[in-house]
Amino acid sequence: MGSDPEAPFRGIPLAKKTSAMIDGLLNAGAIPALEQTVRFAAQRQRLIAHNVANMSTPDYLTQDVSVSDFQKTLGRAIDERRAQTGGAFGDLKMQPTSELKFDARGELQLVPSTDSDNLLFHDRNNRNLEEEMQKLAENAGVYRTATELLRTRYDLLRGAIRETA
Repeated sequence: MGSDPEAPFRGIPLAKKTSAMIDGLLNAGAIPALEQTVRFAAQRQRLIAHNVANMSTPDYLTQDVSVSDFQKTLGRAIDERRAQTGGAFGDLKMQPTSELKFDARGELQLVPSTDSDNLLFHDRNNRNLEEEMQKLAENAGVYRTATELLRTRYDLLRGAIRETA
């Protein structure tokens, strides 16, 4: 008579069905992009804080990663996901660059480069406290915004699961 909506799932264990459903929810919309942004900002915050902590260390050269490189890589991954799935669902596969690497689990790893724009002082340190503090503030803003948006997305999912949204 009618089609059976469970037919494609017959023979698949419940745990695998549930896992596939949860993966589908967590790989939908902006969640994967926000998660990558949070990971990037958290790792970059540690890197910049390390630069500040070593301001007076002789021979220390500040390091950083390109925010625009991350943004372009994330944008390409989003465009690729849209092209493959026709929408906002599916895995977000970011391609590695010279500063962005991914381990076997797909976790983001930063490969910083030495910042050569700063002046080299007599102790061979290229410090610029004002610039580092500006980077810290901007990066903290990105992190706060991304975590707040991510929390909102998770709250919507939680409400939908509890049927309270």
